[in-house]
Amino acid sequence: MNDIRPYQISVPQERIDLIQQKLDLATFPDELENSSWDLGTPLSEIKRLTKYWKESFDWRAAESHLNEVPQFTTTIEIDGFEALDTHFVHVKCKVPGVKAIPLLFIHGWPGSFLESLKLIPLLTEGENGPYFDVVAPSLADFGFSDAPKKVGFDSSKHAELYHKLMLKLGYNEYVTQGGDWGAIISKFIALQYGPTHCKSCHFNFMWWVSPPQFTKNPLLWLQYNLQSHSDLDKERLERRKWFFDEGFGYNLLQGTKPQTIGYGLQDSPVGLLAWIYEKMHDWSDGYKWTDDEILTWVSMYAYSNAGPTASGRIYYMDKHRPADQKAMVFGPIQPSVPIGLSIFPLDIVVWPLAWGRAGGRVIFEKVHPSGGHFAAHERPEWLAEDLKTMFGKKGNGYGIVTGRNGYTVGAKL
Repeated sequence: MNDIRPYQISVPQERIDLIQQKLDLATFPDELENSSWDLGTPLSEIKRLTKYWKESFDWRAAESHLNEVPQFTTTIEIDGFEALDTHFVHVKCKVPGVKAIPLLFIHGWPGSFLESLKLIPLLTEGENGPYFDVVAPSLADFGFSDAPKKVGFDSSKHAELYHKLMLKLGYNEYVTQGGDWGAIISKFIALQYGPTHCKSCHFNFMWWVSPPQFTKNPLLWLQYNLQSHSDLDKERLERRKWFFDEGFGYNLLQGTKPQTIGYGLQDSPVGLLAWIYEKMHDWSDGYKWTDDEILTWVSMYAYSNAGPTASGRIYYMDKHRPADQKAMVFGPIQPSVPIGLSIFPLDIVVWPLAWGRAGGRVIFEKVHPSGGHFAAHERPEWLAEDLKTMFGKKGNGYGIVTGRNGYTVGAKL
């Protein structure tokens, strides 16, 4: 562990100055008189945020605030690739005498390690256990982590990277939490390193699930097909349809030509703002994003080590993954790695309960009345409560990590 180095965010001033120069030179397209968010980010929103970015947003203040969180970097060797410096947040339980549960929090796109920051204090301190040690890396290609230099770094390689990070930190056993790419990478961690190391996964997103099949889950198939579908199931399927019909274009583009869109995202801070803010708006459930929040999230891409182009490559790598991995993507997680599910109704891909239950051995399930894609940021209290319930004394995940149950030393395992 001697190469685990404390890290402080410090964007060179020349990069900040260059963004300001480009904002000063920005030109804007027109838009249709009766247009709305259906056509993309409205012109009025982008002009307002561009003005705020130029005149009022203080990156140095945001940077200082972020540096209050314990951050580190370390070098990880990945099979078939160069060694990568990986940036991560690591916050240990702050309650004395607790056998904290190691939790690997994995973010997605268009997020970053920022998604973990509201959740962490709810899991590491407070009055009620269980408690966790939280590790929240910046994905390779994102934030302040290195970017691989050659094609092929798909979600199985991401899984290898964060698994090795957990081992390096001394966590031989751990649990994971993820939405978006964090869920997909968590699934590969379970498939590749469970149950020896990865003991359980909690998901608030499962895009790969599908209706139960009679040959694999006859009871679930009967339950799903021989009774009327609930209004909630119908609403979830309608939400899925909207996403794949109207909101999937970014995925197709980044999954086929990430380099092409990358030129615009790299060169134009206004283009980057529009690209990311659209998703922050469309994928959340009435969350009131402040201008500072929006621009801090966007700045994580503008000021990332590899630049915003790199962050789209994970879509390409997974779309073009080896054929033998494709069955892993859509198959279930082995029963030896139990899973928990939290469903937020305005996530981009939601599923009928029977679909999720076909995706693995479900030991926790919670349907929330509101919330969207960025659950850890939009509804951190609810997500924290789900994790505490799943791994708490009355939960089916209690004591799943050997010698660590999230309570004070001496608590019954």
